[in-house]
Amino acid sequence: MEQPAISDYGFLSDCRSAALVGRNGSIDWWCPDRFDSPSVFARLLDPDGGHWRLAPVGTGHRVQRSYQPDTLVLRTVHHTPEGSVAVTDALAAEQGARAHQLGMHSPAVLLRVVEGLSGRVRMAVDFRPRPEYGLLTPYLREQDDGSVLASAGPVVLVLRCAGLRLRAAEDRVRHSFEVAAGEVVGFDLAYGAAYGDPPVRMDPVASVGDTVRAWQAFRESHHYDGRYAEVVRQSATVLTGLTYARSGAVAAAPTTSLPEKLGGDRNYDYRFSWLRDFAMTMRALWVAACPDEASRLFAWAAYSTGRIGDQPVPVLFGLEGERDISEHLCANLAGYANSRPVRIGNDAWQQRQLDVPGEVVSAIWRLRDYLGDQFGAELGEMVLGLTEQVAATWQLPDRGIWEPRDSERQYLSSKVLCWVAMDRAVRLAPRLGERADARRWAGIRDEIRATVLREGYDERRGAYTGAFGSAELDAAALYLPVVGFLPANDPRMRATIEAIERELGAGGGLIRRWADDPAGFLLCSFWLVECLVLAGERERAERLFAEVAGHVNDVGLLSEQIDPSTGAHLGNTPQALSHIGLINAAWRLTDPTAD
Repeated sequence: MEQPAISDYGFLSDCRSAALVGRNGSIDWWCPDRFDSPSVFARLLDPDGGHWRLAPVGTGHRVQRSYQPDTLVLRTVHHTPEGSVAVTDALAAEQGARAHQLGMHSPAVLLRVVEGLSGRVRMAVDFRPRPEYGLLTPYLREQDDGSVLASAGPVVLVLRCAGLRLRAAEDRVRHSFEVAAGEVVGFDLAYGAAYGDPPVRMDPVASVGDTVRAWQAFRESHHYDGRYAEVVRQSATVLTGLTYARSGAVAAAPTTSLPEKLGGDRNYDYRFSWLRDFAMTMRALWVAACPDEASRLFAWAAYSTGRIGDQPVPVLFGLEGERDISEHLCANLAGYANSRPVRIGNDAWQQRQLDVPGEVVSAIWRLRDYLGDQFGAELGEMVLGLTEQVAATWQLPDRGIWEPRDSERQYLSSKVLCWVAMDRAVRLAPRLGERADARRWAGIRDEIRATVLREGYDERRGAYTGAFGSAELDAAALYLPVVGFLPANDPRMRATIEAIERELGAGGGLIRRWADDPAGFLLCSFWLVECLVLAGERERAERLFAEVAGHVNDVGLLSEQIDPSTGAHLGNTPQALSHIGLINAAWRLTDPTAD
């Protein structure tokens, strides 16, 4: 089978786990227990990784897809010579869940409902589970009620279809049936732990309807009044889908090891939550009128971080606050389009990244008034600990925002975020009690600023560069006006913006992170939109926003990067930072003075 494009995939979520379903009707990725748990379908990363296809017999038919409004319930219409049929796919919400109950007790059930629209269409089912990232081939057993039980290792799956008796071969279920106009056939696939609670049984037709109502009730409780409301609402829905509801953590993406370059080795596991992205995430959730989600994310970060000591604050955590998420390779998986290796876990958790405290303290500053009485002793201790850590370590080298796996350097963006930490801490000092040393902190803040202005600007290039002493441009410099370090129309900042546009621009509104970055990085492109607004170039910013936002796939999803020569999506998908960048840029275009 030809490898589907990354943009061919739609995203299903129950705010516990995620599945990816292709335009061809194949679910090629599902990690049912939670976003970062082992997969049962991984054809996304290997032809033999497991899948569940439900589509008309044959190939070449026309496909139209869309989400049910304000949901992640996906409806795919297949038009064939014999007629048309719709398949509605969803990860089930708990029965009766509404608004912020969504995802708290998700049953881990995939729902697929086939509806005949015209003519008479023969449908094919191909169910081939491979738990533990394809390492296990389960035993398949036909049950008295016509369902099939698949079990191997720690996993139990039950596939059911009311009105059809499914037949199991040695390692898969293959079945065909016809559906005429007006007929409805529903499937449910339920996950359970081999030594825990059994899989849940659900009515697929009724449960799809209930899941739609759960999502729509959630979105109805949030009202965004800014510009570009349609794409902002869609991006906010994607961010909700990437939220692990039990803790409030937002996964960077639901996938691992989708490559930044086809055939390359920069393939990483993004199914975790990064503190580095914290302030941007908080701002996007706030902008999209999701204060409860922002508050839950903050609570997750506070408890995950714990009491601050001398050790650097970790860069990222598991979705329930796990600190050790050590990386290993899945040698049995060939990788997307043979892009090896496939990584599980992410060793960036062990890196020193000095920008992390700045992101967290900035987020606390943003929520200061909303927190009110919740701004108590534990939160104060957190700010004090982070601020003193920055005061003691800001002069050290680190790995920077892009997490290279080579040597540490004096990265410009890290120093700027150290300045952000001290600046916001000075502003928060009246809430921090007698241990807050605002005068000393202000002195360190000013020293950091002077150092960045002196060491970060390269006279040869006429621009701020990626690291002290380097002549290499880095699009992370676009973040300086966004966080308020420099005005966008400061002469040297303006020259930097122009240099990045000229030398890192890749066409299509895309900005590369550095000169030999193989593709445009969407977050950087949205940062440029914000910079242009802040520089007073609103019309050009509007054109750029439309161009960058136009890279969404047919159901409004953005990956991490875009190939400038083909427009193909690259990297893990859907990518939280890309949708966060879209929301924040849309709000900057709505209110240029917004904090």
